[in-house]
Amino acid sequence: MTRLFDFYIVPTPIGNIKDISLRAVEVLKEVDLIACEDTRTTQKLLNHYDIKTKCISYHKYNERERVNFFLQELENGRKIALVSDAGTPGICDPGNVIVKELQNKGFSVTSLPGACAVTTFLSQIPRDTEQFTFIGFIQRKEKQIAEIVKKYSAENLVFYDSPERILKTLQIVLETRGDIKIALGRELSKLYEEVVIDNVSKILEHYKDGIKGEIICMLCADEDKDASELIFRIKELKEKGFKDKEISVILSTLFGCNKNDVYKQSLNCN
Repeated sequence: MTRLFDFYIVPTPIGNIKDISLRAVEVLKEVDLIACEDTRTTQKLLNHYDIKTKCISYHKYNERERVNFFLQELENGRKIALVSDAGTPGICDPGNVIVKELQNKGFSVTSLPGACAVTTFLSQIPRDTEQFTFIGFIQRKEKQIAEIVKKYSAENLVFYDSPERILKTLQIVLETRGDIKIALGRELSKLYEEVVIDNVSKILEHYKDGIKGEIICMLCADEDKDASELIFRIKELKEKGFKDKEISVILSTLFGCNKNDVYKQSLNCN
């Protein structure tokens, strides 16, 4: 017998409407309510699979005020499913607020496996390591983008961005870290899906006439990760007003490297 839960987190297709599990369809049919970001978007999916369950809007602008309503429904014995417009709720989509409240109140919560742009993208990108850092949507301001790009230079950095901003973001990457290798995916699972892996200058050239669709990007880690991390720390300490000699002492102790080598790098680091 399948165990019954109070609250179900249900992934929905990120593009292709067929990318939904049999269990997800079954759950959406059997629960009493479906909480969703945009009822119009979710209704298209429900109509396709002949799901008649009632939808209630639940998005980042009303999630806190909806919590009490859902708690009352659950206390009355009703079962609820949470979906987002696309992908897995709680991953750059609403869900964290209600899940935290439900767990605090002792309600049972489960999440169904399913579509997620991050794993869909990364599974087709050759990588030297399984490790990566995902930051959701990257910041919008130029200075913030540059700081993030420098901070994670020793790691594979994965983020979402909009088609209106991604080319500007990549230009900042080029100026901050040079012509590094990146991977960019757009419209995953849709008709015009495209994944490009190349140096950032080549990708900027590829999309010189503009880009459309949902965007996910990975900046590849610098090959010399230790050196990259050291340079980032040098710049960070310089910005805080430390002198070259002070930096050499601090970082040689932290990284276990030669103090004179750190000093020389600090002198040449702007």
